[in-house]
Parts: sequence; structure tokens; C-alpha cells
Amino acid sequence: MMQTILGANGQIAAELARELQRNYTRDLRLVSRNPRKVNDADVVVSADLLDARQTTKAVEGSSIVYFTAGLPPDTELWEKQFPAMLKNALDACRAAGAKFAYFDNTYMYPQDDRLLTEETPFAPVGRKGKVRARMATMVLEEMARGEIPVLIGRAPEFYGPGKTQSFTNALITDKLKAGKSPRVPIRDDTKRTLIWTPDASRGLAALGNTPDAFGQTWHLPCCDDRPTYKQFVTMACEAFDRPVSYKVIGRLAFAVAGIFSPQVREIRELLPRYEQDNLFDSSKFKRRFPEFKVMTYREGIDLIRKSGVGG
Repeated sequence: MMQTILGANGQIAAELARELQRNYTRDLRLVSRNPRKVNDADVVVSADLLDARQTTKAVEGSSIVYFTAGLPPDTELWEKQFPAMLKNALDACRAAGAKFAYFDNTYMYPQDDRLLTEETPFAPVGRKGKVRARMATMVLEEMARGEIPVLIGRAPEFYGPGKTQSFTNALITDKLKAGKSPRVPIRDDTKRTLIWTPDASRGLAALGNTPDAFGQTWHLPCCDDRPTYKQFVTMACEAFDRPVSYKVIGRLAFAVAGIFSPQVREIRELLPRYEQDNLFDSSKFKRRFPEFKVMTYREGIDLIRKSGVGG
């Protein structure tokens, strides 16, 4: 049973490939512009997801297709390329009669302190949020069409090993690895929901291989503790055997940095989510998969320290 990962070079895709090979199938195809094997038995296919013909050929013969493609944080690139890539993937799955599992984030949700469930209405803030809302809507429309089985697995902000990319890794654990003082965006007293990247990938693999999971949106499994950044940094400093010390980067500092840095300008639309509690609810997944063990924050931070690999 061939399972295919589209956008196969990111951390989520790599962990997904490991989990699928470990527990579900050895018949695995990894697709990207420059794919690399994760497991010895992987088949790698080079394809540009912006090219409909290449995408269709890459998906042929697949039973399940996972869309985990990412792009650099460039708003114009997102607007031009992401919906086109997704359309090509959906068209290819329809042609192949393959199931489609879409890995999503939370950019389309309201950036306030409400409890976010699978039923939370979209209210995107900023252009990137609007792109992700448009893409999620495309997938929901495909789900409603009913020609192929479709599901959405949605994750909040990451933290984790390897090349995990997030504010939390970049500003806290990567800083500690480099012997520097951690930074916290905007406030240190708001509750955060973070997902351990291997848990996100394991959760997506479980959904993709569960027939009754299709036709639904799922929040991928997170630890229910929801620490504040103050609590998270304290845990991280203790794990790295460092004094608890950090600086909060305020809005003004981000604004000034944005004058000089295109990268900072690109992430400023995400800042409102750091001004209030981020409460992401994954109880639906946990009810359906009660045996799934979620990484605790203390365990996760300790594994990042032990890995010693820059994020």
C-alpha cells in the first residue's frame, strides 16, 4: 500500500516518514524538488508541486497522500505558490483515487484567548493567515465534494528536535544550546500550547491510517499543561543547567528590527497571538486514540538538550 509524502524535506515530513515506516508501511514515496531518503527503503521522486503534470505523476499509484509542503516566510511567495501547490495535489489525488491527509497550522484562527477547537470559525489576521484560510477552505470543499477521502490534521506552534522551526526553538532552546540568554516574544505570562514535532507527525500518521478519521478536521495531540513562557523558559534553563534568565522582546523592538530585517517583517503579523493565552484543544484526537502518549514539556526539552542538534 503505497503512501506518499508531498513536500518531503521538512521536519514534520521526516518524522512522518519514520513513523509510517515504523508502524504502517515500508512502501513509502517521498516527493519534493530535492528529496532525500529518510528510511533505507524509501522511494524518492523529484517533482515541482507547482507543475500539475509532475505532481500527478508523483502521486500515481498512491493509496494515501500527505501534504506537508512548506515555504519560506515570504508573504508574496505564499500568495502565489501555496494555493497552486495545494490545487495540484488535490487534482492529482482525485485522478489517482488516493486519500488525502492535509497537514495544517493555526494561522487562520482568531488570535485571541478563546479555546480553539475543530469548530472554531476562521478569522485570519494578516496576509499569511488569509492564505492558510483559503487553503483550508479548499480542502474542506474537497472533503464536501466526497470524491476522495480527505482529512485535516492541524497543529499549533512547534517545539522539538532536529531542524524544527518556530519562535520557541529559535528564541529559547537554540539560544541555550549556543550558550546565550533566551528571549521571549511580547509577554512571558500568557499560556502557550506547543506541539512536540514528532507527536504532530505520529498523530498525522495515525489519522491517515484510520479509515473513519477521514471526512473530518482533527487537532493534533498536545500536552494539556499549557505553560507560560516564564514557566517554559524556567524548565529549559533547568534542563540545560543554566541560571533562569531571559529577556522579553516587546512590540517596539520587533518594529525596530523589522526596519532592518525582512525576516522580522514577515513574522510581525503573528505577534498578536503572543499577547494573549493560546489555548489549543486536542481532546477529540485523545478520545479517538486513547493509547497515544503525548510528550510532556519537561521530557521534550530534555530530549532537545540531549540531541545537541541546532534547530
